[in-house]
Amino acid sequence: MTYIAKPKLHHPALRTNKIGYTRRDYEGAISTLCAGCGHDSISAAIVQACFNLDIEPHKVAKLSGIGCSSKAPTYFLGGSHGFNTVHGRMPSVLTGANLANRELTYLGVSGDGDSASIGLGQFAHSMRRGVNMTYIVMNNGVYGLTKGQFSATADQGSKSKKGVTNSDAPVDLVALALQLGATFVARSFSGDKAQLIPLIEAALRHEGAAFIDVLSPCVTFNNHSGSTKSYDYVREHNEAVNRIDFFVPGEEITTEYAPGTLQEVTQHDGSVLRLRKLNEDYDAHDRVAAMNHLQKHHALGEIVTGLLFVDSDPTDLHTHINTVDTPLNKLGERALCPGSAALKKINASLR
Repeated sequence: MTYIAKPKLHHPALRTNKIGYTRRDYEGAISTLCAGCGHDSISAAIVQACFNLDIEPHKVAKLSGIGCSSKAPTYFLGGSHGFNTVHGRMPSVLTGANLANRELTYLGVSGDGDSASIGLGQFAHSMRRGVNMTYIVMNNGVYGLTKGQFSATADQGSKSKKGVTNSDAPVDLVALALQLGATFVARSFSGDKAQLIPLIEAALRHEGAAFIDVLSPCVTFNNHSGSTKSYDYVREHNEAVNRIDFFVPGEEITTEYAPGTLQEVTQHDGSVLRLRKLNEDYDAHDRVAAMNHLQKHHALGEIVTGLLFVDSDPTDLHTHINTVDTPLNKLGERALCPGSAALKKINASLR
């Protein structure tokens, strides 16, 4: 199906946002990922978030690395700037682009292999430097392009499709982002668009390093019994810190329960979803409390989702290094090469 192009004609009755774009204007090419891949749901959430925020596609720069996740930018924001980097190097390329032109909205897309293995150092430095970006990791715990090996985020004790047990401790990118100083940290599930879309919207509005880890089941290599990144496992262990809505095909399942209580909800397939609603006084502005909450529920085998931490007064890399307001790519020769006197002054300051 890769040779089939999406029709460019739009139905005249399609709803438009405040700047006159339809949702179709935020789409990209037809996906070549496996049918049912969680990455496609994330792409759809990005499309909806950008439509809701009235973002002009040509003012967005989307960058990615290598992997199934890094193919995803092809499938959204076809009218934006795009750059597919080498494996694990997306953060440094995005940092350079951001320094050159701060007027664009930067969206970095990566995977658990791309960010938690070969690109772990790149991920760490983009978080600690506060690069103004929305960094989304499509996390399925497996190397899909190379046929199903465990990635660095695979949980210890989980089993591969072939029955091999993972003996290595996992890398928790959310915990790392909190520790490294990211000013917006969240986790979500590709199958929960009601939670994911608002999180992406908030991250795109945030002026600083915004990180979202999205659990995104691989339907080909990591959606079986024994996997902790499968659709069933995530749905059964989802611990939402803010709000959670759950819908399945068929009759809608609803429930009501008080803040601070636990509710078990039986699904259509007989599985039980354990929902614990946080107390109303949960503070998303306390970094240490967020890290403790994350570790506490990880020990209980529960998956924490929602907005874990946000800094209400964030700063970014441009503030840290005191760059000028004018994008560097718009500066003329006189500003970029001020002459020998200025060079002598800089050299003197370094002695």
